[in-house]
Amino acid sequence: MENNEILLKPAMSFAVLKIMPIIFLALIFLLLAWYLSPLFVFFSIGTLAAGWYRLLYIRKSIYLITPEVVRVSRGIFFKRTDMLETYRIKDYVITQSFVLQILGLMNITLKSTDAENPIIWMVGIPESDIIDRIREYVQEARKHNRIYEIN
Repeated sequence: MENNEILLKPAMSFAVLKIMPIIFLALIFLLLAWYLSPLFVFFSIGTLAAGWYRLLYIRKSIYLITPEVVRVSRGIFFKRTDMLETYRIKDYVITQSFVLQILGLMNITLKSTDAENPIIWMVGIPESDIIDRIREYVQEARKHNRIYEIN
């Protein structure tokens, strides 16, 4: 990986936070198995399997930002990679809920002029000054490709 490439992944704490409702549901099924019928153990196992899949799906998301392109890869069994030319990025938004602030994480939304990917979400990434680097890449790409914005 070159020095000007940025590789980001959602944090493990973000992935665990996202699957907490699934874990609680699995625990409820275990309690139902204890009090009502042992058959609820199968529902608990199925719910835990779904939670494990969701955790892996979140952790396998990869955001690669280069001066030319933003590449977003997602998926476990069926991978999808979206690429967005940096000169097409129009706006950047950072959002942080209270829980994300406590965990030192942030969500980034990139708005673009691309028809296929008008919005790119990068969720659960560690807090940093990444927006400033992306902005520099966008300005360089626009100069290099001679693209000027007319309002």
